[in-house]
Formats: sequence, structure tokens, C-alpha cells
Amino acid sequence: MDKKNALRAGALAAGTTLMMLLMSSPALALTRDDGDDPGKGLSVGETLGLYVFTPLVIFLVIVGLVMVLDRSKTRVTKPKARA
Repeated sequence: MDKKNALRAGALAAGTTLMMLLMSSPALALTRDDGDDPGKGLSVGETLGLYVFTPLVIFLVIVGLVMVLDRSKTRVTKPKARA
């Protein structure tokens, strides 16, 4: 039964990917639209800062706030199971 579900999930994923590839047309991205006025591109440093370092810093700030504002002082550990 697991093999049948895995085959079904694989077929669904492949079909969805194929439909998305067929529906998107990257060739049309090369043609300019009326009123299209793109700015200058981002440098490598700006791109890394915007899409890598900024989310990482935001994540670390959230983690720090959660750790600092965590009011539960007692930690209960489960006893280890005997073999």
C-alpha cells in the first residue's frame, strides 16, 4: 500500500511541476512592457545583505527575544528509559 501512495504522490508532484513549467513563459520576460522602467541591478553584496543577512539577523533577534522573555525557570527533564 505504501508503494501505491508513493507512486501517486510522485505522479502528482511530477504533474504539478510539468504544468507549472508549461504555464510559465520565461521567454516573455525578455520583452519589455510599455511603461517598464527598471532601475539598476543589485550588486553581490547588496543581494547577499538583502536576501541572506537581513533575514538571518531578524531570525536571531526573534530567537533572542524569545529566550530573554521566556519566563519559565523550571526545566523538567524526562527520566531516561532503561534498556
